[in-house]
Amino acid sequence: MDIAYVNVFVTDLDRSCEFYRQTLGLALEQADPAHGYASLLAGPIRLGLAVAGEDQAELVGCHTGVGLETKDLEADYARLVAAGVVFTMPPTRQPWGGFMAMLADPDGNLFYLDEVSAAHG
Repeated sequence: MDIAYVNVFVTDLDRSCEFYRQTLGLALEQADPAHGYASLLAGPIRLGLAVAGEDQAELVGCHTGVGLETKDLEADYARLVAAGVVFTMPPTRQPWGGFMAMLADPDGNLFYLDEVSAAHG
């Protein structure tokens, strides 16, 4: 089996689609506002955006554990900061050899931004 998609819960589908498309540069595969769901192409898997229901508020604004790959962390960090993206951790060398930052989407969902190299990726 392969991972086909990962869902992230959001509060505003239009705002989230704009952020992931315009700011992060992911391609929108499909959006269905009536059902509160959108799918974006994110490399070999898809990133799903699901509008949280009234009883799912705890699913929004979480650490997703999802890592976004970049070839130039410092350049993407500078570009995203200039675009108003909130980072909870700036680019930092990790003890295990990685080079990563942590960013938040408009709902506060946290993602790694990782400069993947042959040494650890």
